[in-house]
Amino acid sequence: MAKTSELREMDDDELFTKLTEAKQELFNLRFQHVTGQQDNYARLGQVRKDVARINTLLREREIAAAEAAEGGRRG
Repeated sequence: MAKTSELREMDDDELFTKLTEAKQELFNLRFQHVTGQQDNYARLGQVRKDVARINTLLREREIAAAEAAEGGRRG
């Protein structure tokens, strides 16, 4: 997965696409884990962290947009 600095350069649509892909991969990895087909269990943790990282960036942007809108109304 991309580094945080690379993720920050993406726009929201690209981040939502990455998030969807990561969640799908996470689902597949969990399924493989349960059925005993998975060899690399570390990948499961990596993808979980990637999902959390993307969600954090999206939330930061949401908060920044809300603060900018609020600041515009006060002024």
